[in-house]
Amino acid sequence: MDNIMQTYGEEKRHDNEIGSRQVAQAAIQTAISDGREEERRLKAEYAARGILVAAMDFGGEAVNSVPKIIERAVVGAKREGVIRDTHAEEGAVAGAAHEVLSQIMVRAIGLNFGGKIGVARKGDHLCVAVFFAIGMIHLDDVAIGLAHRAV
Repeated sequence: MDNIMQTYGEEKRHDNEIGSRQVAQAAIQTAISDGREEERRLKAEYAARGILVAAMDFGGEAVNSVPKIIERAVVGAKREGVIRDTHAEEGAVAGAAHEVLSQIMVRAIGLNFGGKIGVARKGDHLCVAVFFAIGMIHLDDVAIGLAHRAV
């Protein structure tokens, strides 16, 4: 583990420096948050550290919902000021959201799923995390996916 951390320079990181790991953590915590009140609290906490976050809910039949989920991630990230209205930044969110969905889609084909998208950004680090409840009736499974982009 020490070799991996040295390879990525993590052992030199100071507490006040924020990198991809901290941005990924913010995206995951936002995606698994309970309700709007917790989202607002997390948004304020992360803003104090210079990390911008946004959260969006989604749901529907797995395969047919993919374009809507990607669109929701992009629109929500723009609305909350996590990204600007540029082709590169919109593409980064869309690409990361698509990657996250591809990580989970094998488990969800033919079923319904719902959950929450968390998008977080600090500088050129952008992460999209999605928390999924997958299933039918009351027989749900849960999953989480994460993707990172440099913007």
